[in-house]
Amino acid sequence: MSQPSVLIVTADQEFSRRRCLLLREAGFQPIGVSDYTHAQRLLERRSLALVIVQTSAETRQWRQLAQLPSAPPLVLLAPQPSVEEAKLAMRAGAAEYLGEGCSSLELVQTVRRLVGDEQDLVAKDARSREVFRMARRVAQKDVSVLITGESGTGKEMLARHIHEHSGRAEGPFVAVNCAAIPEQMIEAVLFGFEKGAFTGASRSHAGKFEQAQGGTVLLDEISEIDTNLQAKLLRVLQEREIERLCGTESIPLDVRVLASSNRDLREAVASGQFRQDLYYRLHVFPIHLPPLRERLDDVLPLAEAFMAKHAGLGPEGAQLDDAARSRLLGHDWPGNVRELENVIQRAMILADSQRISADDLVIEPVPTAAARRPVQPAVRDGDEMPTSPETADTSAGASPAEEEPATLGHNLREQEFRLIMDTLRECRGNRKQAAEKLGISDRTLRYRVARLRKDGFHVPSKAGAEYAYGQV
Repeated sequence: MSQPSVLIVTADQEFSRRRCLLLREAGFQPIGVSDYTHAQRLLERRSLALVIVQTSAETRQWRQLAQLPSAPPLVLLAPQPSVEEAKLAMRAGAAEYLGEGCSSLELVQTVRRLVGDEQDLVAKDARSREVFRMARRVAQKDVSVLITGESGTGKEMLARHIHEHSGRAEGPFVAVNCAAIPEQMIEAVLFGFEKGAFTGASRSHAGKFEQAQGGTVLLDEISEIDTNLQAKLLRVLQEREIERLCGTESIPLDVRVLASSNRDLREAVASGQFRQDLYYRLHVFPIHLPPLRERLDDVLPLAEAFMAKHAGLGPEGAQLDDAARSRLLGHDWPGNVRELENVIQRAMILADSQRISADDLVIEPVPTAAARRPVQPAVRDGDEMPTSPETADTSAGASPAEEEPATLGHNLREQEFRLIMDTLRECRGNRKQAAEKLGISDRTLRYRVARLRKDGFHVPSKAGAEYAYGQV
């Protein structure tokens, strides 16, 4: 793997020489320049992992560098550091603020942390870089963030990135997939319960909010909780305290709340499916993750990162040939980053040489609407519901679909998908009406939709939208 390139911008040649030597010994490829014009040209022409600028926060030129679409994280080394200047620097876009006299160890550790994060993110496209620049800026502000984007775009990864760059980084990060928790259990899972709260509750249990004390909780697929629980969640966000199920004491909370959704919450508010007051409480700082088809500059770097991640599955030193690269760039990626990773994993397994060809890339086509046949849902209302929070898998990405017998197979899942899509179209996207037609509850319909999305089916949020098949 090539050494990450770090740009050092300073007019002090001796300072530049010493810092370049330090970073080279630490395993980086330092590049020293003495002026901002040269620095800007390099940023526009090369892929750099980090920029270090020796200047005060008031200087205007470093801010211009930080705002470039191609700019990586920027570290400011101040001649006379102060708390006020540090605040100014972070507000203006610096990823880190240090005094120019900081120790060699502190500088190297900072560079390793920031470069490591940037390498993991693989954001080469200008739109992706802008998203992660916004995420780094809001990370230091202890406010709610609402992350939206299609399934598979990396919403949880972005939420974790925000947590790890926040003042709560030493605390826990707890992700909760709201769509995967049965309706009758979600309140107990989120807020906890006391002994005897329900059959099988043999002991008290802390909920996800309590487990996240001092850290961050991510409410993944927040749009899938019902309006009654939305009202309770709103109170938690307003009062910063919870009561366990059947509890008598209020428990103060010190938790940052992040939320994500693959639906347009404004439409959900307009249709009465999501509370407007809760929407605005969560919508303090919105970030939208574009689908992979709108940031094609990320496709090949992501593919290479996934090849490195899954190197053990294929031949050593595997590389994509030109035809394989062209095929990756020509696909629409309805399943986004998750679909791309699946394709690369399969390719690594199939490859019988270091050269991965287009034939090794098994990319499933988007099916047509042919041969649609209405059938009964594979699972009826109330099936497969855990009886207590301890039996419910609430980890992000977990789904009750994993508990189904494998014999049901993909064909039956596809038939269920078609039935749900046909019914939603008949009801012009109204999920409540669709649930009534299907003979299941509104909650169970959302539960089925979440399971289908995990199994590779794309269920659009807009009425009348054509369905597509892909990884999610």
